[in-house]
Amino acid sequence: MQKTMDIFGQLVFNQSLMKTRLSKKAYEVLMETISKNTSLDKDIAGEIAHSIKEWAIENGATHFTHWFQPLQEGTAEKHTAFISYNDEGELIERLSAEQLIQSKPEASPFQSSGIRSTFEARGYTTWDPTSPVFLIEGKNTKTLIIPSIFLSWTGEILDQKTTLLKSIKSLNDVGIKIQKLLGNRSAKRIKLWLGIEQEYFLIPKTLFESRPDLKNCNRTLFGVTTSNSQHVKNLYFGTITDKILNFLEDFDHELFKNGIPAKTRHNEVSPNQFEIAPLYEELNLAVDHNLQLMNLLKKVADKHDLVAILHEKPFKGVNGSSKHLNWSIGDNTGVNYLEPSASPLRNVTLLMTIVSLMLGVSKYGTLLRAAVAEAGNDDRLGSSEAPPKIISIFLGDYLTSILDRINTNKKFSEKLLNQISLEIRQLPSIIKDSSDINRISPIAFTGDKFEFRVSGSSQNCSEAITMFNVLIAYGYNRFYEKLVDMKGEPKANVLAAIKEFLEEAKKAQFEGNYYSKEWQIEAKKRGLDNIENTPSALTEMCKPKYIALLSEMDILNEQELIARRNIKLKKYIRTRQTEASTACYIAKSIVQPAILKHITMLGQAYSAIISAGVNSKSIKKDIEELETLYTQISNMIDTIIKRADLKTEMTDIIQIANEYTDLKQNEVNVLRSYVDTVESIIDKSLWPMATYQEIFNSI
Repeated sequence: MQKTMDIFGQLVFNQSLMKTRLSKKAYEVLMETISKNTSLDKDIAGEIAHSIKEWAIENGATHFTHWFQPLQEGTAEKHTAFISYNDEGELIERLSAEQLIQSKPEASPFQSSGIRSTFEARGYTTWDPTSPVFLIEGKNTKTLIIPSIFLSWTGEILDQKTTLLKSIKSLNDVGIKIQKLLGNRSAKRIKLWLGIEQEYFLIPKTLFESRPDLKNCNRTLFGVTTSNSQHVKNLYFGTITDKILNFLEDFDHELFKNGIPAKTRHNEVSPNQFEIAPLYEELNLAVDHNLQLMNLLKKVADKHDLVAILHEKPFKGVNGSSKHLNWSIGDNTGVNYLEPSASPLRNVTLLMTIVSLMLGVSKYGTLLRAAVAEAGNDDRLGSSEAPPKIISIFLGDYLTSILDRINTNKKFSEKLLNQISLEIRQLPSIIKDSSDINRISPIAFTGDKFEFRVSGSSQNCSEAITMFNVLIAYGYNRFYEKLVDMKGEPKANVLAAIKEFLEEAKKAQFEGNYYSKEWQIEAKKRGLDNIENTPSALTEMCKPKYIALLSEMDILNEQELIARRNIKLKKYIRTRQTEASTACYIAKSIVQPAILKHITMLGQAYSAIISAGVNSKSIKKDIEELETLYTQISNMIDTIIKRADLKTEMTDIIQIANEYTDLKQNEVNVLRSYVDTVESIIDKSLWPMATYQEIFNSI
């Protein structure tokens, strides 16, 4: 059994390796590049490329690839062998500075939705040095992975990472300006941290293979909820079975080798559901690590004859899965601005940051809703275990009382400033001991961080975190514009600005029942959007005020934002199309034949009973019920197919998406009700798919 620290990061070209394998000058330049998030100096790029290549080959690598995050989903990579010709025409293994820094992959297969024509195939991937290179293992060799951004040949953004890095820069620029105004000369760079709690389901491969809906859609389209569910069993933090513990041991082993600091693992609320949470890392790296984690999760599960399901709502009647994104902010000195401190100046920064997010959510919260809008998340959000669709912030009674006190004071004396600071220093213990923490709020302040709970478990969280950064940066900019012209004591100035902004900011705060009708009515009065589904959210985000904000911050221009909307709409349509066609296939090819077998069995029994001189009304009634269900299923299949055919004639992508939303909510759900009724009455030996009962009792 290997010790954690003996294997941790062995597949990563980490900082300690950089220090030992690079010259002092190259190491210092690279560290400065990383700390300032600037382009790599080409004068030392060759040395860095050579060192990385030598390390990779020593560890069994034969190929390298620029690893990036395309707009549609997941990650992408094109492997290139190290082999090349030297001047004498002999084969050598080489990684040049140019190959490390930039690649020119074929870009036409990646969706751009009008950013460039199909024939304009050129694209560029560029190394992001803030995320270290690493190795992935094949059966016999390894491949060097170079985390990268992806742009079109004319410079338009074709990936998720570029906008994330831009949002980090935007927040850094205004954050440092504010810290200088407050007299903090030690802060040279704003640092963002992120901890991503990842939920997922595991089921045996054999049961997964028996269900075309799981195979095609990654969720069940049919299935009767069993009594043996989360409502009966106490699953949360329950004893982990030997089979799952063996899987988790291997999973942690792979994560540790990849330098991913997995911290906790446990059973979640639903049957077959689990959660893993890492230590906090710098934000960009945390996002990359989560993408690696999802890939490794599926890979390790397969080795254990399991399938990892990341869909947000794979089973009806039990809790779905999400990512909880725990976000905090500080600077290069190691200070966390959201952690209460003995320093009054840091404590007013904490309050300013909280109010900045409140300002951002009050005016632009729909950007967060749109960032997490996908078909799977639509199936989860708003149900009893998930946050509602109105983006708002929960602070708790104690922090609310501090803000109320600021709001009611006319002057901020040194004595009052110190008193408020003293109250803030008590915040962690108050939150720890308080019972008022709302577990379903979309955003909650939890002592030294914000927790964003709306992101879906299968999603690349780059987009959500980009918009989170944007909303904070918007609020920071409001504060900077106010503070830069104010004279006097900086701490008092911040509190005066908070007081001025509070009425507007508090529109985003809610401390009550998020599922109540009263909150929906109140949110509407406040001007907060209650967006029901993905097409609506994506349509909303392209309104002029959102385009203006993202353009002004140099995150996305109008063309790039509309392109993202269209790409996400196409994915949504494709998902709903697949679900509808799969539902029809299962109903026609699997369920109806099972009904006929049961009717035949009942018919034979009925004939035998009649021959014996007995008239059984019950058996006849059962036959008639099954025949009615058979007809209802046939009619609904025809209706779904006809509606889907009509959509092929439509050209408006938003209209098509709305039609598929309606189809899913109506006809497809009605078909489910018929099929689920069949499952509840049919002979179990005739039912061809793994049931919820079998799945939930399988591990």
